[in-house]
Amino acid sequence: MNYLKLNKGKLLIAEPSILNDSSFNRAIVLLTEHSSKNSVGFILNRQLQYTVKDLIPELNCDFPIYQGGPVEQDNLYFVHRVPNLIPDSIEVENGIFWGGNFDSLRALLNEELISNSDIRFFLGYSGWSKNQLENEMRQNSWFISENDFDNIFSIKEENLWKNKLLQKGGDYKLWANAPSDFNLN
Repeated sequence: MNYLKLNKGKLLIAEPSILNDSSFNRAIVLLTEHSSKNSVGFILNRQLQYTVKDLIPELNCDFPIYQGGPVEQDNLYFVHRVPNLIPDSIEVENGIFWGGNFDSLRALLNEELISNSDIRFFLGYSGWSKNQLENEMRQNSWFISENDFDNIFSIKEENLWKNKLLQKGGDYKLWANAPSDFNLN
């Protein structure tokens, strides 16, 4: 049973029961918005083979791009921890901010005044309409976790899902060590 409430700033951890969902299999989503109307988040553990410079050649930036989710995958989004440098940012929780003035960000990147440990870029986002995420929670598609990372921008994503399952304990320990492709078992 989940005792944490859905709130922005929390992490959504994909339950092992959704292993056949190609969008969210083994995903960890940072929830950046949650209201009675909708929910928005970004997948933290799906690094793509692109850098910012690959997508925006005029930017002098080799920071990696992550798959944020299945919605609007042709749009670039960013989450950061430097609102003093990027005006118009929206606070998510505890020093994590979403978006902001892109012209300011562009200048910061070109002048190398922002580090990779301060920001993460995403193609697309994860979005849920009214009550959709709550319904998925009732269907045991997700469990909620506190964002207990010192810095989500410098975490290594390769074992992130596994470590969150081990942290939860119980039967989740069995799933944590299961191969991603059951045909290999």
